[in-house]
Amino acid sequence: MNYSTYLMMVLATLPEQTDTKDKNQRKPQTLQELLAPTLQRIDELVKNYTTKAIDPVATHNFETQLQELTREQDRLTTQWAYNRIESNVEQLPKHVVFDNILFTRLNRKTPQNVWTLFGQIKLWRVAYRPTDKTSEPTLFPLPLALGLVKGASPALAERVGKCMAEAGMTQKRALQRLKKEYGVGWGVVKLREVTQTAADQLNAVRHEVQVEQLLAWLETAACSVGRHKPLLCVGRDGVTLGMRYKGICLKEVGSTATVSVLDRRGVRLGTIYLAFTPESGQPKLSEALTKLLEEVLRRWQGDPLRLGYVTDCGDNETGYYEKTLEGMVHPVTNKPLEWIRVVDYYHLSQRIWTMAEALFGEGQSATSWAKKMLRWLLKDGGANRVLHSAAALRDRYQLAESALSKFANAYAYIRDRLAYCKYAEYRRVGLPCGSGVTEAACKTVFTQRLKLSGMRWKKAGAQAILNLRVVMLSGIWDAAYQRVLNNQQQPHVATQHPATPTLVA
Repeated sequence: MNYSTYLMMVLATLPEQTDTKDKNQRKPQTLQELLAPTLQRIDELVKNYTTKAIDPVATHNFETQLQELTREQDRLTTQWAYNRIESNVEQLPKHVVFDNILFTRLNRKTPQNVWTLFGQIKLWRVAYRPTDKTSEPTLFPLPLALGLVKGASPALAERVGKCMAEAGMTQKRALQRLKKEYGVGWGVVKLREVTQTAADQLNAVRHEVQVEQLLAWLETAACSVGRHKPLLCVGRDGVTLGMRYKGICLKEVGSTATVSVLDRRGVRLGTIYLAFTPESGQPKLSEALTKLLEEVLRRWQGDPLRLGYVTDCGDNETGYYEKTLEGMVHPVTNKPLEWIRVVDYYHLSQRIWTMAEALFGEGQSATSWAKKMLRWLLKDGGANRVLHSAAALRDRYQLAESALSKFANAYAYIRDRLAYCKYAEYRRVGLPCGSGVTEAACKTVFTQRLKLSGMRWKKAGAQAILNLRVVMLSGIWDAAYQRVLNNQQQPHVATQHPATPTLVA
């Protein structure tokens, strides 16, 4: 059995009492005695409120004071419960095994400050030292059993992670909220430690939970009513981010990707997000995205899916399609996959406006022609018709060298991507013509949290926040954090002589 299970068995046999720090002063023997002073203060608060004139000020003060008292009541209850678990040292196992190392119990407790949803408590825990007196650090099984994260309870650590992942959040605001809502008086160092640990824990389970969420959406899409097959739609993009290197601030491009599921009517059921700090060629994003797609395809048991890739035509976006998606095979059948690539309609429409200004200059003529071409673009053969009209007008007018250069670049952008601009066909079969979800991801994942006024980031800190945000925005926070709690390693009780320990499964 593991240490947590053993502690619960021991706890069931213990009387309602706790250790005494001051032997000259009688400590409460029951939880009721411990809470009696606080309950008395609550009773007095209610009496004072109800026997005086009622007005908004009195009501506000009543609720505020009551919240503080109930939080203190909860804090005392939590401290009582946690310290009761190891209250009888002699009943605890003499030896435990952790990471294949045998530890032996010490017959004394040491204190540790622990922060909970109700404030700071003092935890008295039993220590275990390596039996063979190696340099391994002393083991404290109780904090492991409780799931403490850098001294914070798992419930508080989760709140910290969510708080730091919120749009518009800063360290200062996070510390203020922790102090006001939970009575936790941390500094920046402790806040960063807990945030980093929570982000690492969630990132370790992110992939598996994201796969399960996509499969759940695909099941829903398969059962939907409509004339199209369910669609797994992928996109990726980059966003400029202020990075700090040895005191120097640089602008670099971070990367984000989206994987969406659309049902048979073309309704988006949900989106999974990935995001990484700046790196040359974006290899981490490509690796994570490919791994996610392959695992979803491997585990999907339904009818074959339609696969779409909707992006602009940046170097990384195009390179990922040409080097990875275009040659991807099904991980089970080993047959080539057919990806439908769509060039983002709105990026392509910008080239039409560029050509319009090069041909006509700024004015009504340019606006009228551009709007007409945008309508043509959504019809069969629309991109070809736009190019023919633009070429005819270019030959008719004598363009200045600068205007001709702008026109040529925009014209070539459309000409080289004709195979991916069949918007009328895409609309008929329920494919999105624009990469709005991915473009929005740049804003929701990065801009709303990492690009606030004056913010500059180191890679580790920025990636921690991104790891938190992609879990939150993907809608998998609760499932991911539950998996984190379930996966935490626990010591096991050694049931035989220390020289030959045996673990009970």
